[in-house]
Amino acid sequence: MAMKKPARAKKKQAYPKRLRQPVLRARPKRSSRTSVNAQTVRFAVIGDSHVGYGNSQAIFAGLLPKAASGGNKRFFIFGGDNAQAGADHGSHADAYYQAFKDQVTQTLGSIPYRTSIGNWEASTRPLFVKHLNPVYGQMNFPGTQGKVKYIWLDCALGAFSSGSLRLLRNLDDKSFYVIDFHWPLNVPGITVDPSHVLSKTETEKFYNAIPFAARSKVLAIFTHHGHKFFRKLGNLYSGYAKTKFFVCGCSGDYKCKSGDRGYYDGVLTINGNTASLEAYRVQVT
Repeated sequence: MAMKKPARAKKKQAYPKRLRQPVLRARPKRSSRTSVNAQTVRFAVIGDSHVGYGNSQAIFAGLLPKAASGGNKRFFIFGGDNAQAGADHGSHADAYYQAFKDQVTQTLGSIPYRTSIGNWEASTRPLFVKHLNPVYGQMNFPGTQGKVKYIWLDCALGAFSSGSLRLLRNLDDKSFYVIDFHWPLNVPGITVDPSHVLSKTETEKFYNAIPFAARSKVLAIFTHHGHKFFRKLGNLYSGYAKTKFFVCGCSGDYKCKSGDRGYYDGVLTINGNTASLEAYRVQVT
């Protein structure tokens, strides 16, 4: 009797193991540039308030709060002839300086400021220094962590002092600069009365005093004395291709037409190792 062959066991069907799906995580993109947030610093430039002359004190008292209230100002520049100090042979200079300073400190509070010396203050230098600040100097521009330096110079009588020129000769290319002094430079196309503009000789003294390596770091030059507004945005002189030049209008009553009164609203922008400056005229009638 034939024996039955044992039934073959059915092979179990092999099923592939369920693969665990990897969790894909987005990797941050690498950038070859370090991201730097631009920083802005607001400031104001005011000139020729002539406190002590005519109705200047009242006009200045109305203008200054307007400049202080617009934006978060970190610094104020006053460009000379702040007080009519030389009038009457300086007999009222102390009172005029004090009136100017009282108005500034009352309005600005803790906001720092610097004043340049003008022709109406030249004969009262000791009182200018007593009430305000040295007639020329250099400081860190507030809010810039030392990347921008502010420089004010003495050319009160239409010629730069030896100390002012010496200061310029010591500039380097490690910082950016904003410079202020009273008399305007003699630049092409300027509309200021020629009697209120520096000679070409003094203008070249200024340009040539600054070492060539530092010239491209001069962001702006602010001047006054001309009782009106004017600006030239570059190509001033060899090495100053991007330097902006400004003449500031009146903030008082001396030789001022109402349409020429006002100030500059300035903005410094710092982005890493670069800096730029814009200044916008604000007219006050």
